[in-house]
Amino acid sequence: MMLIAFEGLDQSGKETQARRLAEWLVGLGRRVETLSFPDYATPIGREIGAALTGGREFPPDVMQLLYVANRYEWRPRLEQWLREDTIVVCDRYIASSVAYGEAHGLDGEWLDAAQRYLPRPDLTFVLDIAPETAAARKRTGRDRYERDMALLSRVRESYRRQTSQPGWTLVDGEQPKDAIAAEIERVVRERLQRG
Repeated sequence: MMLIAFEGLDQSGKETQARRLAEWLVGLGRRVETLSFPDYATPIGREIGAALTGGREFPPDVMQLLYVANRYEWRPRLEQWLREDTIVVCDRYIASSVAYGEAHGLDGEWLDAAQRYLPRPDLTFVLDIAPETAAARKRTGRDRYERDMALLSRVRESYRRQTSQPGWTLVDGEQPKDAIAAEIERVVRERLQRG
């Protein structure tokens, strides 16, 4: 069992690399499940979606608690998969609330503590790109966070600070997709070999 999280700014390649890694792991004969947070299909996820598109107004602390609660909605399933020797690959997870919360002036330790009963990732990959790259990759249809370049700079700083933790890898997200995938596969292969 292993839980792998992909973190980084929007448009950093998290979804692409999570999918590629899952496909690679399946090719190795591993059982794999994938998740993407926030999950807008759940009741809490619908509230998050409404807030991101201007249909609801929540202060930053409430927004981050909604993101955390959205992950807790999935906790029973996550725990079941991990018990069943499944590798779970998440597009965003615990670190996102810390990064975006800190960018809004919230206490990162408080946000981490609020998630202490969620399964912890074994590996976390931060796909590091500049806020300007994120904006260039998605010119239209950006939500309120994606439009705030100063906020994105603070989010990036938080992610970079968090990568000092064991099991974290900072990946240059400006590289070609194949180079990024190769780096990720190397780290995961080493972790699998250690058992």
